[in-house]
Amino acid sequence: MLKCKGYGRTGFIALLLMAVLMAGCGGGSGSSAGYYYVGTGSNTSPDSPTVTFTDPAQGDTGVGINRKIAATFSKEMNASTINTTTFTVTGPGTTAVSGTVTYVGMVATFTPASSLAVNTAYTATITTGAKDTAGTALAANFTWTFTTGSSIDTTAPTVTFTAPAQGDTGVPINRKIAATFSKAMDPTTISSTTFSVTGPNAAPVSGTVTYVGLVATFTPASSLAVNTVYTATITTGARDLAGNALAANYTWTFTTGSSADTTAPTVTFTAPAQGETGVALNRKIAATFSKAMDPLTITNLTFTLKQGATPVTGTVTYVGLVATFTPVSNLVAGTSYTATITTGAKDLAGNALAANYTWTFTTGSSTDATAPTVTFTAPAQGDTGVVINTKIAATFSKAMDPLTITNLTFTLKQGATPVTGTVTYVGLVATFKPDSNLAVSTTYTATITTGAKDLAGNALAANYSWTFTTGASTDVTAPTVTFTSPAQGDTGVATNKKIAATFSEVMDPATITNLTYTLSQGGAPVSGQATYVGLIATFTPDSNLAANTLYTATVTTGAKDLAGNALATNYTWTFTTGAAPDTTPPTVILVSPSNAEIDVAINKKINATFSEEMDPLTITNLNFTVKDSAGTSVVGLAVTYDLITKIATFTPASNLAPNTTYTATITTGVQDLAHNAMAADYTWTFTTGTRTVPVAPPLGAMAPFGSFGSGAGLTNEGLLTVINGDIGTTGVATKITGLHDKTGANYTVTDLNNGYVNGTIYFGTGDPAAAGAAATQTAFTTLANLAGGVAVAGDQLGGKTLPPGIYKAAAGFLMTEGDLTLDGRGDADAVWVFQMGTTLTVGASGAPRSIKLINGAKAKNIFWQVGTRAYLNPGGGGTLEGTIIAGTAINFSTAGSVNIVTLNGRAMTLTESVTMVNTIINIPLP
Repeated sequence: MLKCKGYGRTGFIALLLMAVLMAGCGGGSGSSAGYYYVGTGSNTSPDSPTVTFTDPAQGDTGVGINRKIAATFSKEMNASTINTTTFTVTGPGTTAVSGTVTYVGMVATFTPASSLAVNTAYTATITTGAKDTAGTALAANFTWTFTTGSSIDTTAPTVTFTAPAQGDTGVPINRKIAATFSKAMDPTTISSTTFSVTGPNAAPVSGTVTYVGLVATFTPASSLAVNTVYTATITTGARDLAGNALAANYTWTFTTGSSADTTAPTVTFTAPAQGETGVALNRKIAATFSKAMDPLTITNLTFTLKQGATPVTGTVTYVGLVATFTPVSNLVAGTSYTATITTGAKDLAGNALAANYTWTFTTGSSTDATAPTVTFTAPAQGDTGVVINTKIAATFSKAMDPLTITNLTFTLKQGATPVTGTVTYVGLVATFKPDSNLAVSTTYTATITTGAKDLAGNALAANYSWTFTTGASTDVTAPTVTFTSPAQGDTGVATNKKIAATFSEVMDPATITNLTYTLSQGGAPVSGQATYVGLIATFTPDSNLAANTLYTATVTTGAKDLAGNALATNYTWTFTTGAAPDTTPPTVILVSPSNAEIDVAINKKINATFSEEMDPLTITNLNFTVKDSAGTSVVGLAVTYDLITKIATFTPASNLAPNTTYTATITTGVQDLAHNAMAADYTWTFTTGTRTVPVAPPLGAMAPFGSFGSGAGLTNEGLLTVINGDIGTTGVATKITGLHDKTGANYTVTDLNNGYVNGTIYFGTGDPAAAGAAATQTAFTTLANLAGGVAVAGDQLGGKTLPPGIYKAAAGFLMTEGDLTLDGRGDADAVWVFQMGTTLTVGASGAPRSIKLINGAKAKNIFWQVGTRAYLNPGGGGTLEGTIIAGTAINFSTAGSVNIVTLNGRAMTLTESVTMVNTIINIPLP
């Protein structure tokens, strides 16, 4: 029978014996998360309080020598039992550290009498003498260790996340107000004096303030007023555990709605995922919620981890939307674990989870020592014309520790001037929200530092920085769902398949949850998790779907883009499962450059096309790598995946070296949407030359325009014209005829509203139309000046299949003898530029021609630089692709035609008009 000092009598039941064996004896790592002991005279119970968070954390290094030591409890404690007898610090060795102990709210703080020694290991202990207000003691002494660094901490804390967020509207009137800090704060400085809320006329709102972990919460004494603007302020009186104050008061505003929040929160993402295997032994366990939670309710009593029936000792933190369980020691190899979040977890309006949420995973045999990477950003490196009301987002290759994703590790600067903002982290995506709109036509630099770490404690190998330049406008365009898998009406869908949806633009990951992205069967909701990376949202059912069953998937208007625009309406589609799961491994069927290819352009992106739709979560620069002949990895700027073309793209951070052989590898870490991994790694080689290939010219302010008629305007001469985007002209308002926009706000012409613009109509020189005109001219000149164009026999494009490149006609191009096929050859970023001195003539009356895209070719990368005028399918019909910029005019079809001409692209002119007859223009996907 095991005996440990301080553990009471020896009559343990078998379960307790297992728990003690797991936790160890004597001066070990302590015990919490439901460990308790039974025996005569014991004053512990299943309701024993636990230590749920410490700062410094177990094993922390480089701790500032001027720091206080804090411990947060799972419940309110009897303050008289929290003192220098029950909360002690020793070091070096067993030497007692002199200090004082305070207790505020649920946090005990040990303040050393003098600075700690440099580079020294310390041990903090809270004993079973600490009791809650009911007299129940900790089940066992709780002990943790940390090591100091060589200096004091002088970094000011910041507010890194708020709920509600700055500018939020429709906030429920029964909500608490919460603020997350970038570092642990001194709880004695977080009070109603330093955290206040005011309403109309600066009238103070009565309420109480609590602080746990990294989160301060203001609880109004009564419901807030409806439809009212409130201001929350945290003053410089708030200080961290080293005594550093906020650099300035932090203030934000929000507006209430007309009702209370009664919607139960959900768990929308976990890491590890349900059923995951091979989990690293040193991993923390994380769960993302669909909405901000009350941090007082996220503890190691409501978030537990078990090996079988045996609880695992650990601490729990909650920041932003993510709760993290940190085991006090490594997990056991080859072992199944069960994590549970109970209905004791509640949101800021007091709504509990509808039911306990439980998931399982199995460990592997090793720890994780692989550095995470940034695999996708929005805006992308070098983007121009970025809307000024956007958030900045970065996707990681693996789940990160949310404690390390703050506005100290994720920054935005204009030159050397920091931009103030808040940071959220959900799933795999960190988002920086500026406190106000960005400046127009300005270059910004975003940086994620090596302070950002994954759930195993691995930091980025180096700071990751990228730049972008804003345009002159805000984004007010609603996003759309452009592709789904399964597709509408699909049958025979594998029962183990994830459900995926691609959006027209980058979305705010905090709005992609299992409340806004749902799956149902006959009206009954299917439980599952929602994740978002790149442009793709994925719903993963918690278990296989039923066979031969009809399901309905829905993305609601709660899903918003990075500028805060919601879907215009709910998007719903249905599919029917087959009889069995999918067990077929995916394969790589096409690569670009091809295997053994030589003279590859040094600015080439590396692409791989898969045999089936892949899980975008698994397409990262950890699973898709490129190395030179010396084995040195190419630094990847981004790895992206297109669900529509099935193409994964590796974008090097800089040009490849000339005349160098490279090896690209896609590992078995990639999986399809049915969780099947590739059977083996796929590897190929290629050798660079010295040349470069053209890249798509920046469109800047022209990007949101489907049609732009310069000073001569735009005319619709049909009844069925639809432009899915903005339109504009620098001419007077009467130069836009036969069209109306979605709001009528900028529409002043008196002509009949025959056509519809699913965007905004701009005109004149004092609005975005002027910026669009300038961008059109710039793009036209850039395209015309591209060197290296090749001729096409007879200037006839009809009936041809053309690879990416620059094609030149001294006079004009014709597409009259058949359709034109553009072959991307597996390159999702392949570019076609057609330069012509005079006209573009497509089709003839009664014989419309179309452009066909294969092997990854995309409309966004096709450009037509037309010297004078474009004549497009007179008589109507046909589908065209790409951005057309004409020196004079563009004519779609002819008056009286009833056949619709479709352009997946843009129609732009420099001097004259764009004339449309029953024309549909769709702005290409980004």
